[in-house]
Amino acid sequence: MSATAPAPHKPAKAADERLLTTSPLKKLLGRPELGSVVGAVAVFLFFAIIADSFLQANSIATVLYAASTIGIMAVPVALLMIGGEFDLSAGVMVTTSALMSSMFSYQMTANVWVGVGVSLLATLAIGVFNGVMLIRTDPPSFIITLGTFLMLTGMNLGFTKLISGTVSTKSISDMEGFSSAKDVFASTITVGGVDFKITIVWWLAMVAVATWILLRTRAGNWIFAVGGGEQAARAVGVPVGRTKIGLYMGVAFGAWVSGQHLLFNYDVVQSGEGVGNELIYIIAAVIGGCLITGGYGSAVGAAVGALIFGMTSKGIVYAEWNPDWFKFFLGAMLLLATLLNAWVRKRAEATK
Repeated sequence: MSATAPAPHKPAKAADERLLTTSPLKKLLGRPELGSVVGAVAVFLFFAIIADSFLQANSIATVLYAASTIGIMAVPVALLMIGGEFDLSAGVMVTTSALMSSMFSYQMTANVWVGVGVSLLATLAIGVFNGVMLIRTDPPSFIITLGTFLMLTGMNLGFTKLISGTVSTKSISDMEGFSSAKDVFASTITVGGVDFKITIVWWLAMVAVATWILLRTRAGNWIFAVGGGEQAARAVGVPVGRTKIGLYMGVAFGAWVSGQHLLFNYDVVQSGEGVGNELIYIIAAVIGGCLITGGYGSAVGAAVGALIFGMTSKGIVYAEWNPDWFKFFLGAMLLLATLLNAWVRKRAEATK
């Protein structure tokens, strides 16, 4: 009786790499906002030690307000940068939005909400213009939006002088609908005896919506794909044109919200405001982890970048330093954040 030959040894089946689990540390290192969060904690601790009044509740509310006025714009600008484009007209577009609301309401003696609605449509049209010009012509977004920036700057001043006779708008505080519009765009919410501006709510809402779009929708995949490689994205069926137009409309919507706050918070708008703010929005996005080359970043990171801006601008005041040094510290933070973000990305790639 012959013995049964043993069955041949079968090599172990290689594990499907799609089923491999990722450690929490690797996930953390892969987050684009990690560097900005570390920077925000450092800035917070620094001013908490240096400035005695920095940790007071009213001071925190002031910091959050300063951060929200930047963050409302930094979030859509970050999404645009993830998509691989820039918008140098974002700063003056805020002023354009406010001027349109004010002058239309005043000249037409209409309910303030009519001016607000007209401003929304006109501001979104500017965003569509930037997007269409980008996809239909050869110049990069830097050149196209620089042209829009110059046109809007001239229009803001020219139309304001033509209609109002001065460089500022007329007061509309006594017009119908002003108080309700102010409640929406420039009211104050009191929590525990501390006053918080409603722009903080707008800011957090925009962060939540933008994060949902980026991480939970097909449009978010399109944004990352377009920023990572436009030709490759188009080859796999991504609607590149629609995606970029939508991103520019997102920036325009943020400009509209910021513009309405500017109008209803101060009642009168100066036509020359907003110039240079576009760089602050871009800086906040870069500090938050967005790459200049596109394809990488997050809305949360841009929000943290705006928070760093708010803490620094107000922390210098609370520390009783010369505010002339603010731009120096802002530039230093930009460089440090860029280096830290680059280090974090290298560490994340090394652990894959």
